[in-house]
Amino acid sequence: MYDYLIVGAGLYGAVFASQAIKKGKSVLVIDRRPNVAGNVYTEEIEGIHVHKYGAHIFHTNNKEVWDFVNEFAEFNRFTNSPVANYKGEIYSLPFNMYTFNKMWGVTTPEEALSVIEKQREESGITNPQNLEEQAISLVGRDIYEKLIKGYTKKQWGRPCNELPAFIIKRLPVRLTYDNNYFNAKYQGIPIGGYTKLVRNMLQGADIILGTDYFDEKEKYDKMAKKVIYTGAIDEYFGYEFGNLEYRSVSFETELLNQSNYQGNAAVNYTDEETPWTRIIEHKWFQFGLDDMGNEIPKTVISKEYSREWTPKDEPYYPVNDEKNNQLYNRYKELADKEEKVIFGGRLGQYKYLDMDAVIAESLNKAKEEL
Repeated sequence: MYDYLIVGAGLYGAVFASQAIKKGKSVLVIDRRPNVAGNVYTEEIEGIHVHKYGAHIFHTNNKEVWDFVNEFAEFNRFTNSPVANYKGEIYSLPFNMYTFNKMWGVTTPEEALSVIEKQREESGITNPQNLEEQAISLVGRDIYEKLIKGYTKKQWGRPCNELPAFIIKRLPVRLTYDNNYFNAKYQGIPIGGYTKLVRNMLQGADIILGTDYFDEKEKYDKMAKKVIYTGAIDEYFGYEFGNLEYRSVSFETELLNQSNYQGNAAVNYTDEETPWTRIIEHKWFQFGLDDMGNEIPKTVISKEYSREWTPKDEPYYPVNDEKNNQLYNRYKELADKEEKVIFGGRLGQYKYLDMDAVIAESLNKAKEEL
C-alpha cells in the first residue's frame, strides 16, 4: 500500500512526488509512455539534447519555483530569441523595434506607435471581439497580415476572426530593441536535458513505465491511499459528456550532416502556404557553442505541424473556447466529488500552463495536501 499513486510522470507528477518523498511518504508513479518526463522529455542524439515533444524553454519570475528546479539540475543561460520567416523575409520576435524597423523603416518608438495607431484607426476597431481585431489593435494590420494571420490559422486550424482575443495577449510587444522573448527574471534550460531533471525529482519513487492506468484502474487504485491524476480529465470519466477538444502537434525530425542549419533555435514560418509552423534546431538550446556549432559537427532539426487532435493523438493545447470550457466545468463537477483523487496539470485541469505554472501549482497542492 502506497501513500500516493501518481498517474503521469510529467512535471506536475514529478514535483508532487518529490515533495511527498521528502515528507517520508511512499509513492508509485505510472506512465503509459516508455519514459519519464512527459512532454518535456529530451533524448540525446549525437551529443544533442533533442526536445522530442516540442521546444521547452524554462522561464519564470517566481523565485520559489526557480530555487526548486535548481535543487535538481543546473541551468544554462539560454535566452529565447526566435525569429519569424515570412516568405524569406526575416523579422524579430517578439514584436519589437527591430520588427517595426524592418516592416516600416521607423527608428523610434514614437514613429512605431504612430504607424500602429494610424492602422488601428483605419480598421475602425474600438472594442476587439476576436483574435484578428485584438492583433490589429496591438500591432497594426501590416504585422497582423504577415506575421500573425497565417501562423495562427496553422496553429489553431481556424481563421483568426473565429478565435478568442485572449490568445494573442500572450504575445509580447515592445517598443525597445530587445529580442528576449520571455523577459523573465530567471530562464534557461537544464544542463543534461529535462529528462535528467525529472529523473532527479523522482528519486525514491517506485516507477512503472509503458503501462496504461486505465487497463487496470481498479487494481492500481487499491494500491494507494490517494491518487494524483495528471491525464486528460475527460478520459478519466470515460468521455461521459463527450471529448474535450485539443490541438495536437506532429514532428518531422532529421539528423543533418552539417554543423549549422538555420543559425537559431527557433524559426517560425508565418505564411499560410508553408505547411509547418516552425523549425527547431535543437543544438542551439545548448548555450555556449561557437557561432557555427562546430564542437558538434552534426545538427538535429524538427519541423512542427499543428493539427486537429483525435483520441489516438497526444493532446497538446486545450481549445479553451466557450463550448469546451462549459464541457470542462461539467467534468470538474464530477472531479470535485472524487475524494480520493487530485486532478492536476495541463490535461487534468484543461488549461494552457507554462512549465513554471505547472510546478507552482504542484508545489502549492503538495503544501496543502502534505
